[in-house]
Amino acid sequence: MSRIGKLPVAIPAGVEVKVDDQNTISVKGPKGTLTRALHKDMIVKVENGEVVVTRPSETKIHKSLHGLTRTLINNMIVGVTEGYKKELDINGVGYRAQKQGKKITLNLGYSHPVEMQEPEGITIDVPAPNKIIVNGINKELVGQTAAIIREFRLPEPYKGKGIKYTEEFIVRKEGKAGGKKK
Repeated sequence: MSRIGKLPVAIPAGVEVKVDDQNTISVKGPKGTLTRALHKDMIVKVENGEVVVTRPSETKIHKSLHGLTRTLINNMIVGVTEGYKKELDINGVGYRAQKQGKKITLNLGYSHPVEMQEPEGITIDVPAPNKIIVNGINKELVGQTAAIIREFRLPEPYKGKGIKYTEEFIVRKEGKAGGKKK
């Protein structure tokens, strides 16, 4: 039995969970609503204030989908109650971020500024010129948006310049030795 899949997902107060006959789950909470189509083979039931996921058989595919389905439902419930947040730091001389309306402008040492629109359902905050905070209720979308922003200028190992996650550690490399040749 899947250790994660067999755990029931508790539904907190103020959250409404509905599952239709096509295995589409809808979670409505104080921060918004999320809908997701789950695999048709998984059995999802809402009972006694909990969401219970069971699998129809012991085949390899059903075993792998069991824990995944339960975790996706749990992420949806956490998203509509608490939300998700990713923080990014910008390191480098002259590197900075600005927000104008729903557009974020990044100066990253290129010949032109990099501009990006906020995706639907995501809020990007710039509390300081070298800090970006990505907020939202969909865990996948928050992570994907943060990864796209980070990709504009990946952190390099020599001086640590670029965009990195706040909790990320960049392994530094030593530069050229520059000694005399023999």
